[in-house]
Amino acid sequence: MKIAVNTRLLLKNKLEGIGWFTLETLKIIVLNHPEHEFYFLFDRKFDPSFVFAKNITPVIIRPPARHPILFKIWFNHSVTRALKKIDADIFLSPDGYLSLKTSIPQIAVIHDLNFEHYPEDLPKAYMKYYKKYFPLFAGKAARIITVSEFSKKDISAQYAISLNKIEVAYNGVSDNFSPSDIPTIKSTQMKYSEGKPYLVYVGALHTRKNIERMLLAFDQFKKNTSSKYKMLIVGEKIWKNTKFESTLENLRFKSDVIFTGRLTSSDLNKVIGSSNGLVYVSYFEGFGIPIIEAMKCEVPVVTSNVTCMPEIAGNAAILVDPFSVNSISKGMEELLDKEKYVKYIQLGKKRVLSFSWDNSAKIVWSCIEDVLTESN
Repeated sequence: MKIAVNTRLLLKNKLEGIGWFTLETLKIIVLNHPEHEFYFLFDRKFDPSFVFAKNITPVIIRPPARHPILFKIWFNHSVTRALKKIDADIFLSPDGYLSLKTSIPQIAVIHDLNFEHYPEDLPKAYMKYYKKYFPLFAGKAARIITVSEFSKKDISAQYAISLNKIEVAYNGVSDNFSPSDIPTIKSTQMKYSEGKPYLVYVGALHTRKNIERMLLAFDQFKKNTSSKYKMLIVGEKIWKNTKFESTLENLRFKSDVIFTGRLTSSDLNKVIGSSNGLVYVSYFEGFGIPIIEAMKCEVPVVTSNVTCMPEIAGNAAILVDPFSVNSISKGMEELLDKEKYVKYIQLGKKRVLSFSWDNSAKIVWSCIEDVLTESN
């Protein structure tokens, strides 16, 4: 069997949530099925580490798909031609984009529909593309995979797709994440937070990640508690946001906010594991991988009480209203309560056992087999 996969988001040292889902599930699937051929479709030069098995054939197809105009060309023309040339039996797209010009069975992994709920958060060209094409992708897909029950219901409701056509494959968490020992905590604090304890946010600096309210809440938390905590922001900006920059500039405790940029996997593990709490108060998510990464590191979590986050966190996190600066600040203050601090660490250790990349890969592979059976 020839399985073609959209791997354009496998970018060395630049993996976000979709990229991690792609890499972790494919590593398991490919290595467990040496009898099948996998064709990884890249849109630019790729890192050799992503070709991790003999049954992978990497294929570079142009142009690089990083803009709505190029999305249309790459998926409807370049991918269509590549699938025909490969004579692929199926096309798996972990970022949800599909070719509308092929009859080959396709599986779309649609992680969330944030653009349907908050279109104003995206540049206009991207928003128009997503709103026009994702309903078409959802209709074209032989099967849809998503990463939470929340997203499953949302996709079904937004696009009138039968729930039977949508499978949930939760994200997993890497075994690289583990609690930090005292020497690691001290050295990490010296490196990143001037030797002081800190809270941490991990993720892209995207509008829906709610960074502005989080920073205002941190300012309030500092004022209310006189805490020595710093706030580490781990991630990169996606688009320019003057409102965010203005909020940062006017913070009373601006000097206690530290931007690390993107970190290597090793450094990220240390930074999360050495923190006194993860603050992840996005107002829209399909999953929220940092939530379970922090739990794996035995770090307490403050997260939002909306969309998928209560589903992922269960009872193992402090849930706050992401639209209320006061609620977020109060959530941070709960981390100073030693009894609650220990409680949420213990609950998180149990909750994280519900998530594994092995389970994710099994569901993805089952979908591939079902679609192939149905198409024959």
